[in-house]
Amino acid sequence: MRKIWTWPRMLIVLLIALSIVAGVRLLPQAGSGESPASAGQLSAKGQILSLEKISQLAKSHKPGEILEVELEKKHGRYVYEVDILDASSQVWELKLDAKTGQLLKLELDD
Repeated sequence: MRKIWTWPRMLIVLLIALSIVAGVRLLPQAGSGESPASAGQLSAKGQILSLEKISQLAKSHKPGEILEVELEKKHGRYVYEVDILDASSQVWELKLDAKTGQLLKLELDD
């Protein structure tokens, strides 16, 4: 017997898929910097702040929805790059020192 996809069932599947995608995008991105596994190890060792703490700090500088977080090593130190969508639908890029949380740069994303 073939399963029938009703609207409520499709909506639930879509919401689950979107929540998975949103959760993955909040992880430090591989390929452009440090892998999520190495970021977790660095955080556990106290060498960088946790993703949760960096997210709080970023939102304190620029309220909005976090779209992406990347962890990179630049000039000998780790830097979180956080993209935030504000209430005016503008995307901001914040760079924060990964160890201290200090705001290094805040600019509109191109």
